[in-house]
Amino acid sequence: MKTILRILLTAFAVLIIAHFLTGVTVNTYSSAVIVAIVLGLFRVTVKPLLILFTLPVTILTLGLFLFVINATIVLLASNLIAGFTVSGFWVALLFSLLLSFFQSVLFSFLKDKES
Repeated sequence: MKTILRILLTAFAVLIIAHFLTGVTVNTYSSAVIVAIVLGLFRVTVKPLLILFTLPVTILTLGLFLFVINATIVLLASNLIAGFTVSGFWVALLFSLLLSFFQSVLFSFLKDKES
């Protein structure tokens, strides 16, 4: 249940960011849900491989290259999903940063309160 709620919150964040950020378009609500699912799958499968292959560069840049990896994942999702377009690398980088921020804020409401 929590996974479905995370997907829906991510889709909501994608829609909000696409509405305010020029260069990012999402055609339908179902496209936003598909974007959320694909980005989640890419973060689980592709991102660890990219981090492993680019480990020397990541260490050399003190982790800043991870921003490039995140933007690359967004661009890859943009190329695979028909209703989702990102105009360029810098827009993908900004989209990635904003999405991470919105996810951290929205997911903080889902945490269980320990007493």
